[in-house]
Amino acid sequence: MDNPIPNSVMDIPSVNPPTGGEDSEVILSVNGLHVWFELRRFGFGVAGYVRAVDDVSFDLKKGEAIAIVGESGCGKSSLMKTILGLYKPTKGDVTFEGKSVQQLSGRDLQWYRSQVGYVQQDPYGALPPFMSVERILAEPLIISGIHNSEKRREQIRKVMEEVKLYPVEDFLPKFPHMLSGGQQQRVVIARAMIRNPKLIVADEPVSMLDASVRVEILRLLRSLQQRHNLSFIYITHDLSTVKYFSERIFVMYAGKLVEKAKINELIQNPLHPYTQALLSASSDPDYHNATKFREVPAGEPPSLVKPPAGCRFHPRCNRAIADLCEVEAPPEFTPQPTHSTLCWLYR
Repeated sequence: MDNPIPNSVMDIPSVNPPTGGEDSEVILSVNGLHVWFELRRFGFGVAGYVRAVDDVSFDLKKGEAIAIVGESGCGKSSLMKTILGLYKPTKGDVTFEGKSVQQLSGRDLQWYRSQVGYVQQDPYGALPPFMSVERILAEPLIISGIHNSEKRREQIRKVMEEVKLYPVEDFLPKFPHMLSGGQQQRVVIARAMIRNPKLIVADEPVSMLDASVRVEILRLLRSLQQRHNLSFIYITHDLSTVKYFSERIFVMYAGKLVEKAKINELIQNPLHPYTQALLSASSDPDYHNATKFREVPAGEPPSLVKPPAGCRFHPRCNRAIADLCEVEAPPEFTPQPTHSTLCWLYR
């Protein structure tokens, strides 16, 4: 029998470190990635570009969970969709197990899609309303060439039990509108897991759910990640849940990763002024942190059509260095071996 559902996110114990440690095999590499979208004036000529992702690089190890955090419009979703192969990079590369994702086609592309599962933000919008749960989960197996109905049914049963949709026979004939929000999200997770992927990309997987259900879904995702040694990319704006799920956090602002660190390092010692602002704005269920407020910067995120020169955060930063932050974009500084940031304060 399952353990009782905790009352808050604080009851979720910390995740274990990546299975392979520092020497783990790199499964996904993002190298100098730029994703720019053309703006056209009345359909004629290029009037500019939306610089959704602007020179992003990182590695993801086998069995590791990372979180990409930032406010709406920072480029998280564009980065995610490029990793999934839905967007083509303007410049740079995404490689999975040494293969360039944008160069894949035909059977190679089908293979990649079988290796990467996708958990959407809105479970109801992600599920076709005219299909039963059984048909929804059978669809990826049929596409994969599994035409034996008994074999499909066996695999569907197995994954439904893993996501705790039981008794299975009760859920198989149901349609999405007959399920609660948490049950719908379990179906979405089951569909992401049905082809035994090596990587899961989850886009705000709990933001549309009630608080109590969020805890259940986070526990479920973490248990699946650890049981199957999955690599995991968790896209969110909520730092209060990230620290109980991932090993590393990447903070994104205006198309760039402005800070990268292990969970505890970033929570206890945020370096970039934007990360400090995110922490001060995030709700934390730990009452010990209730008085630890930091100053929240004024203003709005910059336009990605015409981002500011120099550091993109400098118009909102009260620690900006005159004649430096406004003029020259900061390189990546590494004050600690596993903690880096794009900020001139650490030059």
